[in-house]
Amino acid sequence: MSIKSLAAQLFAKIIHNKTQKWAFNPVATQQKVLEDLIRQAKNTQFGIDHQFSEIYTAEDFANHVPIRDYEELKPYVDRVVNGEENVLWKGKPIYFAKTSGTTSGAKYIPLTKESMPFHIQAARNAILNYIHETRKSDFVNGKMIFLQGSPILEEKNGIQIGRLSGIVAHFVPKYLQKNRLPSWQTNCIEDWETKVDAVIQETIHEDMAVISGIPSWVQMYFEKLQQKEGKPVGEIFKNFNLFIYGGVNYEPYRAKFENLIGRKVDAIELFPASEGFFAYQDSQKEKGMLLLLNSGIFYEFVKSDEFFTPNPKRYTIGEVELNVNYVLIISTNAGLWAYNIGDTVQFTSLKPYRVIVSGRIKHYISAFGEHVIGKEVENALQEAMIDTTIRVNEFTVAPQIAPETGLPYHEWFIEFENEPNNLEEFALDIDNAMRKQNVYYDDLIVGKVLQTVKITKVSKNGFQEYMKSIGKLGGQNKLPRLSNDRKIADQLTC
Repeated sequence: MSIKSLAAQLFAKIIHNKTQKWAFNPVATQQKVLEDLIRQAKNTQFGIDHQFSEIYTAEDFANHVPIRDYEELKPYVDRVVNGEENVLWKGKPIYFAKTSGTTSGAKYIPLTKESMPFHIQAARNAILNYIHETRKSDFVNGKMIFLQGSPILEEKNGIQIGRLSGIVAHFVPKYLQKNRLPSWQTNCIEDWETKVDAVIQETIHEDMAVISGIPSWVQMYFEKLQQKEGKPVGEIFKNFNLFIYGGVNYEPYRAKFENLIGRKVDAIELFPASEGFFAYQDSQKEKGMLLLLNSGIFYEFVKSDEFFTPNPKRYTIGEVELNVNYVLIISTNAGLWAYNIGDTVQFTSLKPYRVIVSGRIKHYISAFGEHVIGKEVENALQEAMIDTTIRVNEFTVAPQIAPETGLPYHEWFIEFENEPNNLEEFALDIDNAMRKQNVYYDDLIVGKVLQTVKITKVSKNGFQEYMKSIGKLGGQNKLPRLSNDRKIADQLTC
């Protein structure tokens, strides 16, 4: 074992022990986070407007601060973007993470000197917890890659602006710089296809041990590697044994990845966003990701089926239950207050608190009252593929409300790597899996309001072409798993 590998194991033990202290003292930890946030922001314009001086408990907070999404918080954010100080958080942010908004154009998410370190520490601690549990640390001697956005930053009113992954690239620890690929120059390439080709040139002859990124875009990298070398990725990179990912559920991609790699590799799931780093997989044995309760974020949870009702109840960490779909509401040391990030989660463990991402509150199908969420379509597809040779590259689901003949149905758009021998049987397997999960959907099938699932095959690279056509190929962009309209569906069939 190298000195670097041994040092990693010792450091991993220290971090694991620190993590256990707050993970098993969740309610007090979150109360302290709330108190610290209120204390530091009570003299900001937002704090004055919402009487932070009168807030002592989570109940006080819920009474004073309504839930907002970006569009509703935007008047405050615009003041910060225009250079005003002490608006949402003390002073000014050090960065804005710029993301594409759906209704308000570009979104500017503030990152402060208090919040930024937690983005870096969480990614580091995810790896250290893996080392502590598995005792595997030799990979620290190999090369590591993260497929990310450009680190080139703009500046506006003294605040630097860029994509989160590009901003994070400026904070890679010195002890990892020699191991990290691709080069700065390659990371700065904006065009995704050109960038992947350049990444391949830089990595193909290196000892890659860790590869990280959103699964759909790492898959593109792997496919091009395999085409170039004519052999599995695991033979090209013989010491590649750890895949780190976030942004989407890995399970729909797992079979395809194992085929591309030629063997199984360990994986660590992360739950990062511009608004904060919320959770990471802390165990290879347990389901879900450890919710980070000590990272400058105060969490509230609203049951998904109550979210659109007037004044829904806001639950704190000590009140949540297993296997309930919650909308995640955050308040952070970057100045986001009772902020709806749009993600829904379910708890898989309460000791410690672990979550899975179950979908997006705006990404659902309920054209007929069925309330189908992302987790359900992903699980249905996985179940239908069990003990088969079927492999799927990508998929999305939309309602077909007005078919030319027959009853309405859910239309699944699937790009297959290995197709089923009988497409109709496979569609029926998906439908049966959906009916077992969702009683509302089952009632609609039984009541002959809907007919069963129909599959429309998407041609090879069809989803990549779609993402390219809307200017969202690569980077941190993700294809919605399901929609309540046919905007994507109509593009795929035109």
